[in-house]
Order: sequence, then C-alpha cells, then structure tokens
Amino acid sequence: MVLDRFKLDEKVAIVTGGATGLGRGMTLGLAEAGAHVVVVGSSESDSGIVTAIEKRGRKGLYLQANLMSTAPIQGIIDQAVETFGHVDILINNAGIIRREDAVNFSEQDWDDVMNVNVKTVFFFSQAVANQFLKQETGGKIINIASMLSFQGGIRVPSYTASKSGVKGITMSMANEWAKHGININAIAPGYMATDNTAQLRADASRNTEILGRIPANRWGDPEDLAGAAVFLASQASDYINGYTLAVDGGWLAR
Repeated sequence: MVLDRFKLDEKVAIVTGGATGLGRGMTLGLAEAGAHVVVVGSSESDSGIVTAIEKRGRKGLYLQANLMSTAPIQGIIDQAVETFGHVDILINNAGIIRREDAVNFSEQDWDDVMNVNVKTVFFFSQAVANQFLKQETGGKIINIASMLSFQGGIRVPSYTASKSGVKGITMSMANEWAKHGININAIAPGYMATDNTAQLRADASRNTEILGRIPANRWGDPEDLAGAAVFLASQASDYINGYTLAVDGGWLAR
C-alpha cells in the first residue's frame, strides 16, 4: 500500500533545533509517523519536547549542544547510536539570523551565521553520511533552506548567503551520495510565525506587505512543515534527490 511508504516505524531521526519553532513541528511530525527522535538544542531545557514525543508513542532523547562549532557533531551521532542502535534520518534545522544594513554588517555577524547555517550543516551531513555508509543502510538528510535560497532579501546578507549555500550543498552532496542510497533534499519554508520573524510580524507595514504577497494570506505554522518532513524522510521520496521543496503558501508563485 502506498501509505505504508510514508511510515517511519522504528526509524531514528536526529533533528537539530528540534525543540522549538519549525524544528518542533517537524520533530512531532516524525514521531507521529513512527520515528524515535534525538533532538539537539542549545538550551538546558528541552522545552517539553521529549514528553511530547513520548505522548505520541515514540522515544525521545534531548541533547544540548552549541552548533556554532562542529565539535559536538560526532558525539551527538555516537550518543544516538548508543541509545537507539542506528541513525536513519537527519534534519539540519538549527539556524540563526542577524539583521543589519549591508553597509554596516559586521564580520562577526557574518561568521556566526555562516558557521551555524552552512558549515555545521555540511559537516553534520558528512558525519551522518559516514554513519549511513558504516551501517550499509542508506538514509535521509533534510536541510532547511529558505525563501532567501531563491531571493535576495533585505538587511540579511549573511542569512541570504548561507541559505543559498544550503541549497547549493544539498545538490552537491546528492550528486555524490545518491548512489549509496542516501537521499539529500531541502525544505525552503516561506514566511513562518517563529521567533526569527517576530520583528517582521511586529512591524505593521512589513507584515501587511508580506501577507499581501502570500496567496494563502497567512503566515505559516511549524506544523505546516511536518508533512513535507515526513515525506522526505520516508520511502515515498526514495527517487527524490538534490531538490529544494518550497513550503511557502504560494509566495514564490506570486
């Protein structure tokens, strides 16, 4: 049955930034589809995400890590394997944004955003791909891109560069790893109601301008990414590789 290909029963997923916002929506979607989830966050508190996973009949593990550096990556994978025996899915969701006019943008803000949004994404993917190869199981990697993987944006030069980079390395990794049964794709969320967009939503003029271009006439919710994440993590997407899927309420079509 085709619906069986969407099931994630007994799969093990790692979701960075998976305790809040968009990551939380995807984490709970994976759990509802049958996956156990290792959630990586920067806070000491898991924001109740493990309890929420367990309420859906799956097992959860929360690990605190600072992904500004690549240093924690292998330890996270090792703990996931020690706890669950294997890893099948990685969602590179953790990301940061800094807003400033391009003429005033600092080197520190540039480096911080690029480190989390591109460098860590690549090296986490590399480490998980090596785990997949060791297991001889193949696997799924889902990167979180952005509308700014396609557009220039305003006052977010490093974020635009980083998310364009995410789209690019997604294609590059797919070219090399698809032959090993490793699928690498990306999701590009549209304008979503998260902490990252709080400033935009609080600006009445920008809020009206943005909503006026979204055919769905609303900001997206974290739950809007759950279906796309489950699809790209499942057997249903086995012949999809190197693609960036927009979940944007029609923004790019406008």
